[in-house]
Amino acid sequence: MTTVEALTPALEALRAVEARAADQNLPFHGQVPPALAWALFEAGDALLVDVRSAEERKFVGHVPGSLHVPWATGTALTRNPRFTRELEAKAGKDGTILLLCRSGKRSALAAEAAAKAGFTHVFNVLEGFEGELDARQQRGHADGWRFHGLPWAQD
Repeated sequence: MTTVEALTPALEALRAVEARAADQNLPFHGQVPPALAWALFEAGDALLVDVRSAEERKFVGHVPGSLHVPWATGTALTRNPRFTRELEAKAGKDGTILLLCRSGKRSALAAEAAAKAGFTHVFNVLEGFEGELDARQQRGHADGWRFHGLPWAQD
């Protein structure tokens, strides 16, 4: 009789995310809430890749230890045509990769592009680093990585 290694609660939750994504026919492997993303990253079960521009990371903040591969560059946010090649060079194609942007929209597009390029476990981090705009046109008051009090640093 072989012993099956028990999954951590975070990895079990990630499997549930993947199953929901398959049921919803998402073009990538799933959408991960910020707290689960942190648990997976902190445990070493996933890489966290920030897809925001270098300017956003510098002036708004970033998650310590996260990788950086911009989906778009500069203040005009010009689409990075080398995104999937750069992502593969930094993260490989077969590991669990969590993509983070400002609100979760660009990282969803990046996750779709990565999945189409053959990445086997690529996920979007819901809510992003700053979250959605609220009624006052401000971010960070209702959702997002920082709103949830997850670790981050500012240059």
